[in-house]
Amino acid sequence: MRLTTICAGVLLGIVILLRLNLSECLHMNVHPDKDAAVTVSSTLFLPLEQCSVCTVRGGENDTQTACHSSLALVPDEDITLLFNCTELPQRAFAIQIHRKIDCTKDSCSPATGAAQPSLFPEFIRTLVWHLNVPEMTVLSLDFPSDRLKEMTEAEICQDGYQYALTRTSTEGEVKTQTYCRNGLVAHLDILSNATVSLQVQNGGEVNSSIFTATAKPMKKQSRMMSVTPEPDTIVTISRDAKAKECSVCVGEGPTCNSKELVLKDAHNISVTFTCPQPQYVFSVQINRDIDCTEIACSGNIVQAESSLFPDFNRTFTWDLKVPPGLSFQLDFPSPGMRQIPPSESCPDEHTYTIITYQRTGPATIGMFCPDGTITTVQVLYKGRVSLQVPGDRKLEPLDFKVTVGPEIKMLAVVKVNLPRGVSDTNFLSANYPRGFSDNDLMRWDFMVPGMHNYTVNFLNYTVPLCRKKKVMVIYDKEGEEVGIQKTLVDPQPTHRQGSFTMTMFNCETDKTKQGLSLHFRLSVMRSGHPVLCTVNLSEEEGPFLHIEKMGSDSHCEMRKDSVVQEKITVPSGTKASLSFLDCPSEDLRLTATKTIGCQSLDSCSVSGTLLKVPKIPMCLPTLLQSFTWHLNIPVYGTVDLLSPTGNLRQSLPGQECNGSVSLHIAEGDGSSIGYFCSEGIIRKVQVHSNVSVTATAKDLSLNQGPFLNVSFSDEISESIIYTVQPRMGSPALLATPNWPNGMKPYSTVSWIVNLPGHLQANLLFTNISQPKCGQGHTCIKVQTLGSPEELLSQREDEAAEDKLMIPESFYLNMSNCLPEDRHFSVLSKVTLQNTSMLLQSSILWAVGAVLLLMLIVLAVVCLVIRKKKRTMVNEASIFVRKGNIFIPGDGMFPKTRSDNESHVYASIEDTMVYGHLLREPSYVGTIQAHFQGQPVDTYRTFMPLQDGVPEITETAADHEPELVPEKDMHRPFLDLSESFMPSRPRTPINRHNSMGFMDRRMVDNELCTFKSTGDINTIRLSGADQILEPEIFIGSDGEESI
Repeated sequence: MRLTTICAGVLLGIVILLRLNLSECLHMNVHPDKDAAVTVSSTLFLPLEQCSVCTVRGGENDTQTACHSSLALVPDEDITLLFNCTELPQRAFAIQIHRKIDCTKDSCSPATGAAQPSLFPEFIRTLVWHLNVPEMTVLSLDFPSDRLKEMTEAEICQDGYQYALTRTSTEGEVKTQTYCRNGLVAHLDILSNATVSLQVQNGGEVNSSIFTATAKPMKKQSRMMSVTPEPDTIVTISRDAKAKECSVCVGEGPTCNSKELVLKDAHNISVTFTCPQPQYVFSVQINRDIDCTEIACSGNIVQAESSLFPDFNRTFTWDLKVPPGLSFQLDFPSPGMRQIPPSESCPDEHTYTIITYQRTGPATIGMFCPDGTITTVQVLYKGRVSLQVPGDRKLEPLDFKVTVGPEIKMLAVVKVNLPRGVSDTNFLSANYPRGFSDNDLMRWDFMVPGMHNYTVNFLNYTVPLCRKKKVMVIYDKEGEEVGIQKTLVDPQPTHRQGSFTMTMFNCETDKTKQGLSLHFRLSVMRSGHPVLCTVNLSEEEGPFLHIEKMGSDSHCEMRKDSVVQEKITVPSGTKASLSFLDCPSEDLRLTATKTIGCQSLDSCSVSGTLLKVPKIPMCLPTLLQSFTWHLNIPVYGTVDLLSPTGNLRQSLPGQECNGSVSLHIAEGDGSSIGYFCSEGIIRKVQVHSNVSVTATAKDLSLNQGPFLNVSFSDEISESIIYTVQPRMGSPALLATPNWPNGMKPYSTVSWIVNLPGHLQANLLFTNISQPKCGQGHTCIKVQTLGSPEELLSQREDEAAEDKLMIPESFYLNMSNCLPEDRHFSVLSKVTLQNTSMLLQSSILWAVGAVLLLMLIVLAVVCLVIRKKKRTMVNEASIFVRKGNIFIPGDGMFPKTRSDNESHVYASIEDTMVYGHLLREPSYVGTIQAHFQGQPVDTYRTFMPLQDGVPEITETAADHEPELVPEKDMHRPFLDLSESFMPSRPRTPINRHNSMGFMDRRMVDNELCTFKSTGDINTIRLSGADQILEPEIFIGSDGEESI
């Protein structure tokens, strides 16, 4: 290889000056290998005189040359090349070297991917090896020096060595995989013809052997599947006639068939294919039968996701049959199905086909896809519904309801529900594009929405040669006795309204000629008259008009400048032509916005701006419901909002805004401050951020404002400041922004509460919601105006004080933390009262407290006295014949004294309250057995004592008898004459020893001791002594008698 500076003498007429630059020339000798096809091509696409490669047949000075932009070299021959180009030849030309490797089932020739390292080493070279591999043969490639790494097509190998492997399958599919060096792949197996290429950049070195190739027969592979057909299902596995040889086998035998296998039993079975990829060879049909009586059918067309042969091309079929003369009816799921010609396919690759069986043979009613307008199809007598799904698609079937249809005298009836709005829907006659059945008819029932026009267009049709009758189309409408009859060549109905039916009649045709076919389109459009309105905002400064539809199912059609839009916006300073078709007022929402702002306070002219609603065109079909002003503050500024007519009032519980207009004030980020109206206590609202004010009403044209007075002032330290002036006799409610929801994190709010000099404020926190703070603390502070002293300061983690009396005008300040849980919101109430009223109320409180204390003391004294009297109750022992003795205080009564009324007296003397003296032992033996009956609720007969009086024994411990009353025993009623006043015992009792008398010396003596000496002076204690004592007579024998 030699580089020369002057080539003009060698190349006759080719050396040309271009842009005053000389061409670069390269002279070299090459000798390609005998099995290499070498091509030298220019990559610059320049004219031949600017860039070419020439062959020199003699020496360097030989003048016989042949020049080309692309040159193929002759293998195994010496050749001299001369490159002449305005660019460097090494950059302007690329070299391709092609070699072939032919393989048999056992070997390859040559067995290596050879390369010629010395051939064009300074050029970009692409080495290509074409590998021919017979069927059922595995070709193995080994890369001993360069291990490969898989790359994507977009990636580039950084070292300049890029491999590519291109494979071509038996189905003609081509796949390419690129590789770089320094990877992990050293071995590749190829099952079909392939091409291996290696691209080497300028100056790259290559070895004489890139890879080795070996071939061996492919082992016979098979695939086995376990399937379980569903009951009443027939599974047919069929081989494509054009596919390669493969068989399907079943059973342990096994039984094999190279064309078709039918499975009918609903049990698990193993199916074996003799080829490794049977999904490309076989297809599967899954069939069910649905029989219908005159009333109902045995099932619906429901196909759940099937696990049978998921990677095969599948066809699910349902065979339907009804009694003669009737039809089976298919109801499609909403919204319906769409008919397509046989040449098209469904977007989801789920294609449904309806076939009917007639005496003349099967006829296709149509092919259908989901998402259309056809809701129902009625087919005469017998038919089939099929669903085709390719092997690489997941089954997503629809459920068709199958019922017994009415008796029809035609091939099929198709029912269509047309949507509102503008639509174009295509329909096809049965068996399209083949001929329609002779002497048969088919009907379409079209439901056209109200206020719509329809037009029928025949897009394509074929007219048969009729032997009898003629082809015609009849249009019928409900309420019309006679339909419109037309031929296929007549103009069809245009701009008609209402639902209708279209029936196509066929004649008896000449079978040797083309049959009847029809492809037509039904176009629907709105028939109403649009409402036109021109909105001119060119003279208005700031407002934007917005119109939107309220419901998603609204039939309203809006246009702006003839363009259909779902939402219309008319910007400020523009003009637009609007139209509204079938748009009632309740289906539209009309709003407007306006932006008011300043860049700096010094140049701001917003001060004193009134928020008023501008005039809205009356031609719009709805009312203006809201108007929003966006107030953008200048830097270091604040928005001041005042009511132009008095004060503002915030809508709060008990003080709701019930007026015709409501004002919603929010910060620029959308955070709500609250809803406001007029006639309140808020004199001014100051916000340290951008603000939006929205006026809402049913019709703002009836109240155009002004609603607020807006000014911009210097910035404030708080987020929001309210200036309020409560009224006497009306509590003032103060709520945090966005109440009852929480304040923004780290935000603050203050109220400046102005009070007249003679009034004081009672501040009550009626509703406080405290958060769990993640950072910082919430704080509530109260201090009077002009005083640094704080009357109240509390955080969320401190005990809350909910009531405070404030003597003069004050600040109420609240600040939020960064809440971790819950939110911070406060509702306060301020009530005014006179100072004199406060003093009077304090005195009344003090007097009331004293009176209450006196009542409490009096009640305590009464209780003590009553308790003392209870302890002095007269106690008496009671003797019951044929019973037990009960001693007072022993608590053994069947009913306690608290449970009966035996201790209740109409009156009692003071001297009777000494029953406790009966506990003295000296009285036990002398007790007269008065009133021996127990305190009972019912009358009981007295039972006389049979065994005498029981002996009473005393113990040293308590001197009380250890007696237990008889319990749970039946006692007959006592005789009335003996129950309460039994006869006295005959034991003589002195008057002073009787319980009916007491010594006067013991009266009023709690300890029952004698205070003085002297004679016994008895007194009567009860009525018991009113019983006359018997007179005692002493007989002659000295015995006493009564």
